[in-house]
Amino acid sequence: MLTVASDIEVLARFGRALADPIRCRLLLALREAPAYPSDLADALGISRTRLSNHLACLRDCGLVVTVPDGRRTRYELADERLGSALDDLRAAVVAVETDRVTCTDAETKGCC
Repeated sequence: MLTVASDIEVLARFGRALADPIRCRLLLALREAPAYPSDLADALGISRTRLSNHLACLRDCGLVVTVPDGRRTRYELADERLGSALDDLRAAVVAVETDRVTCTDAETKGCC
């Protein structure tokens, strides 16, 4: 059954997807054009197993879909507006104070 997610759920899913550099690279690659897993693995220089795990996460987040193509499966963004959203996020300027750590867990968690 298809349901409509709340605004908070949508943002949390998008954040989860963007939390990993490989998933970001996948989304940007799929923003350019739909692709097959073997081509994506080669383009990103990662194993197919690792790629499969990241694609599963993106599918679970509702950001990519599979499209049967004969005996192969192609991946593409679930909605073309996601490409525009990625462009907008890339263009956004994030102000970060460099003279102090704003996140107390930055060093231990590798964030911020």
